[in-house]
Amino acid sequence: MKEDIHGGNLYRAARERGCRPSDLVDFSASINPLGPSLSVLRALRKSQWMLRHYPDPEAHDLVQALSRRSGLTPAHYLIGNGSMELLYLLPIALSITKALIIGPTFSEYERAVHRAGGHCTHVSASRADDYRPPIEEALDLMRTGKGRFDTVFLCNPNNPTGRVIGKGDLLKLVAALGDGHIWTIVDESFIEFAPEHSMLQEVSKHPRLLVLRSFTKFYAIPGLRIGYLAGQPDVVEQVRRRQPPWSVNVLAQAAALAGLKDTAYRKKTLALISDERTRLGRALREIPDLQVFPSEANFLLIELPASLRASDVAERLRDRGLLVRDCSTIAGLTERMVRVAIRTPRENDLLLRAIEAALHG
Repeated sequence: MKEDIHGGNLYRAARERGCRPSDLVDFSASINPLGPSLSVLRALRKSQWMLRHYPDPEAHDLVQALSRRSGLTPAHYLIGNGSMELLYLLPIALSITKALIIGPTFSEYERAVHRAGGHCTHVSASRADDYRPPIEEALDLMRTGKGRFDTVFLCNPNNPTGRVIGKGDLLKLVAALGDGHIWTIVDESFIEFAPEHSMLQEVSKHPRLLVLRSFTKFYAIPGLRIGYLAGQPDVVEQVRRRQPPWSVNVLAQAAALAGLKDTAYRKKTLALISDERTRLGRALREIPDLQVFPSEANFLLIELPASLRASDVAERLRDRGLLVRDCSTIAGLTERMVRVAIRTPRENDLLLRAIEAALHG
């Protein structure tokens, strides 16, 4: 597999540029540009007294809140130190050894399986089809390679393409795989931007379906590390047994709980991202020889002109104080691909001017 360097490494970029992290505008990590909500910041202040105590190992209050929102029982949930912790526990807890990954996508699915001693096969969407998720191709591969796979990983909306798999297609996939006793693991880290396609409530009906969620992206708290797994209670319990105690700190639990309750912040975020995704996408498409792919998430995948490489353009933008995600390291994408987060109108205007300058640099 390619070496994939994630976005969001503000600290390294600041060291290399000789500036403070706060001097940079980070389009490389797809985080809510509004930052943590006021309710989250208040919850953090009010929770400082809890720092002298161990965190609740069951994250009881947060699990109860999630249960009330979804209608699932508390036993369907497991809170983790980011969805990443849970992702890395799954191959170990479920003895996953032969995974099919629907790509091009997040590289950590493959790393998690490899770390547990398994191996992966990829089925990738095509550039010619605007990276539409290849569900039929995946189903065909599962049928022709019966017994060859024990798990399918997919991301919805997909990172880094932003494309969505419709819920109808997902249900068809889950039903087909479940009949063959194959796990379907759906990463819904960006599902708040396309909630109608969520499979969260389906986990109670499908024993082989698991859903991963993150508080990082939507609630803008990547530094606190908190996410969750949803699945059948007996499966969730298998994963829980592999999790270290006190995995999720008190501040992360308090912040996530406050964020869930803040409906005004949710509405404001969705309106901003929808408006700016449309505006930024339209403006980028007006730049000659730049290809912008459809997205239902809070980022856009861009293909640069044939004469340019993503690494070169990313470096030119970094010199201007803007970070973008070089996607040339992602399996299934070319050396001309970058991903940019949707940020505030002012920041997006900065990006537009900087990209135009970088393309002619």
